[in-house]
Amino acid sequence: MTVDENTLPVRDMVTTGWGDPGRRTGLPAAARSWLGRRIGLPDEKDPDVLPPAQPAVPLPVPAVPDLAWTALAEAVGADNLDESREARLRHAGGKSYLDLVRYRSGAISVPDVVVTPGSHQEVLAVLAACSKFRLAVVPFGGGTSVVGGVAPIGDGYRAVVSLDLRRMDGLSQMDTESLTVWAEPGLRGPEAERLLGEHGLTLGHHPQSWEHATLGGYAATRSAGQASSGYGRFDDMVLAVRVATPAGTLQVGRGPASAAGPDLRGLLVGSEGTLGVITGMRLRVRRKPQVIADEGWSFKTFAEGTTALRRLAQAGLAPDIARLSDPDETRANLALAPGAKTRLLRGLLAVRGRAGGCLLVTGWEGTEGSVEDRRRAAGAVLRANGGLRLGPAVGEAWRRGRYHGPYLRDDLLDAGALVETLETATSWSDLTGLHEAVRGTLRYSLSVGTTQPLVLAHVSHVYPTGASLYFTVLAARDDDRAEEQWLVAKRMATDVIVQSGATLTHHHAIGTDHRDWMVDEVGPLGVEVVRAVKGVLDPQGVLNPGKLLPDA
Repeated sequence: MTVDENTLPVRDMVTTGWGDPGRRTGLPAAARSWLGRRIGLPDEKDPDVLPPAQPAVPLPVPAVPDLAWTALAEAVGADNLDESREARLRHAGGKSYLDLVRYRSGAISVPDVVVTPGSHQEVLAVLAACSKFRLAVVPFGGGTSVVGGVAPIGDGYRAVVSLDLRRMDGLSQMDTESLTVWAEPGLRGPEAERLLGEHGLTLGHHPQSWEHATLGGYAATRSAGQASSGYGRFDDMVLAVRVATPAGTLQVGRGPASAAGPDLRGLLVGSEGTLGVITGMRLRVRRKPQVIADEGWSFKTFAEGTTALRRLAQAGLAPDIARLSDPDETRANLALAPGAKTRLLRGLLAVRGRAGGCLLVTGWEGTEGSVEDRRRAAGAVLRANGGLRLGPAVGEAWRRGRYHGPYLRDDLLDAGALVETLETATSWSDLTGLHEAVRGTLRYSLSVGTTQPLVLAHVSHVYPTGASLYFTVLAARDDDRAEEQWLVAKRMATDVIVQSGATLTHHHAIGTDHRDWMVDEVGPLGVEVVRAVKGVLDPQGVLNPGKLLPDA
């Protein structure tokens, strides 16, 4: 699927899937046949019609007390309170496999009302009302969380408010000399790039969720874009942040760098709406690149490819985009991608003795001279470590389809597959061992008889000391236990990750999915430090309950 990054996608995604269902291409017959052989995908699971845009289930009557409703209406205006069925369903969760299974089965929880503030002061007023009447508040940006980060959890509260920040989507204070800009949280990636592009600037932050995710969501989850090896993670871009809390306003971040005590900005960025609601950020931006150059490389083994990437990163030669697929992911990508160009690539790899190897996509952005110099220097390192250059067509094809993955996921769900992802990051010395350990665990936990799942993996973010590992799992779904089937596998894989010393998450965040392992990540005292901060900023505990922190 070719994406025009200058065309804004639809604002609201279909509830039971991703984005605009009109952009889905369907699962090719050859790909379906291949998956049938590999994971036992049943033929009869291919429906003639798409799942409904919304689940046909009755919803509970909204439970917001009258006095609380009046206070919320005074805060944002009655027109910005929405308790309609459509709005409540649209804010019932994110876009993980578990979210979509629940949407499609109707086993969902919904907020009682969707509130859309238009300013920092309105957010403060909403939080004051929610604290007074004990209403849970779930900040909501693009709704793209894949770890339960926007689940409307209201146990112990009188009602749940989904705080949709879409009206707060401005971009101001553009400083083209210092290369900074002030951005509001509801601004989506495509609109931010359009506005910045008018001034010859870019954020350079393109996660796979870019078409729908918001800048506030990027900050709240410490997002990493596909070009983070060159542009940096989103937390690297946040110079200052303003947060509305039930206790008042907290604004931190002065100058390009500071030694003024602990970095409170770092505490707020990544707090996932549990400490406050991000209402504005000063961001670092860059000049738009004059040249974008992508290309493909092949390595005989995953270890050979990771060694090459390590040497690039440690020599300061890493590409802006570096995406190394292991052999299984390489085979799956070639099998699932239709078209004559894919067939030609398969033939080329076979002729060059790389049919069972690993595909690396690299991307370079900058001035014509800098891109050429960097590519030449990196190419010498890649060749010296076993790399075979495949040319620009491979990289350009990846860029054209880089936002298509969630649509393919929906097609696979319709065909009866369990398809989900998990990710981590670890040191170079532990990378290949962890790769094998997690793959083995997922295969074991999702095998049924002689049928094994496909466990695909890639490295997509590299640092001098280590890299990320991103796993995609494809298995025949057991509809009688669709949630449990994945939860058992995810728990086992996460245990392996934390026991190895790797991080719980490199860029998906904590949400509900990972909170039970936060003690492993930061220790008991670390959890208590965050609890203590939450007690000061959110004394009634109304902000995004059930996320980030384990139960006390």
